[in-house]
Amino acid sequence: MDESAPLKQTPLTSHHINLGARMVPFAGYSMPLQYSGVTAEHQQVRSAAGLFDVCHMGEIRVTGARALAYVNHLITNDLNRAATGQAIYTCACQAQGMILDDLIIYRFADDNVLIVCNASNRAKIWAHVSEQAKAWSGVVLKDESDATALLALQGPRALQILASLEPGFEAHKLLPFRFAQTKLLDCPVTVARTGYTGEDGVEIFAQTQDVGLIWEALLQLGQPLGLVPAGLGCRDTLRLEARLSLYGQELNEQTTPLEAGLGWTVKLDKPDFLGKAALVAQQAAGLKRRIAGFEMLGRGSARPGYELVDSAGRRVGHCTSGGPSPSLGKAIGLGFLPVHLTEIGTEFSVDCRGKLIAARVVATPFYRRTK
Repeated sequence: MDESAPLKQTPLTSHHINLGARMVPFAGYSMPLQYSGVTAEHQQVRSAAGLFDVCHMGEIRVTGARALAYVNHLITNDLNRAATGQAIYTCACQAQGMILDDLIIYRFADDNVLIVCNASNRAKIWAHVSEQAKAWSGVVLKDESDATALLALQGPRALQILASLEPGFEAHKLLPFRFAQTKLLDCPVTVARTGYTGEDGVEIFAQTQDVGLIWEALLQLGQPLGLVPAGLGCRDTLRLEARLSLYGQELNEQTTPLEAGLGWTVKLDKPDFLGKAALVAQQAAGLKRRIAGFEMLGRGSARPGYELVDSAGRRVGHCTSGGPSPSLGKAIGLGFLPVHLTEIGTEFSVDCRGKLIAARVVATPFYRRTK
């Protein structure tokens, strides 16, 4: 990414500025970091609801007679196991089994599949799918990112708030990772029971020209129920508590899904897919390292890049994500460790700017909603 290039704006940038958001660069976009404060927004999402601008995500439409088979060849999970109207979480790997990106794939029909990728990887994934498609007839690709806006309405009151906007749409009947096409304020949308916070909620795909109207209406109707606009800061603390991976931290092109704790997304029993041979070989040989969740035992927070140290003083891994947990009242983190140090209860140290702070491997997710 050219860091000297001007930052892109989402269709909601002016709305964020009017709300007093603190704007920061993220994946080439100017994005809201926070409005009222990271902790306040985090707690509001956990107790009521938050509305996130995720219009920066990439959307690639795959159509044609072989769309389903083609997309299935690109990913580790098995799209054939998903029904029409169902989405799956997966990884796209290169031939060596390393992660190009983590994706959500939406099966609209056998000949109509939507790939949603991370904003930071939009150009890379478009180049990747375009190159791979050269060997496939009956496949048509379209980058719909600029024409598509995406909102995330998350929290225990999210569905109630959505119902106040469109009483005729029964979002509560959508099962997790199912989606439906409907209208909000007479605007065509796709509503998916997905999210990145560990809470219940939906993600709403809309046309770029319509998203401002929907954003404003949701905030107005949701305010009495505790809805607040929420920024990147609490999105990160929420996803960490839920042990959800972030590309560029837990995931990258030097990491396989097996090492990243995403083995459940790898279906080695399906027909050949990109990276399958490498992942089969890695599984047979045994992992040397793996992501583990941990809590700090001493005062201090682990941050991305901090080194992890074993009891003999050897530097054996690194933290990928970490910081104070607003929900749990303690510092938590994720990091790569040798497999023999990833058992729950294993203790090690984190090098926090030259000071070794004790830490312990714990079960994840760190936080799990109760209903």
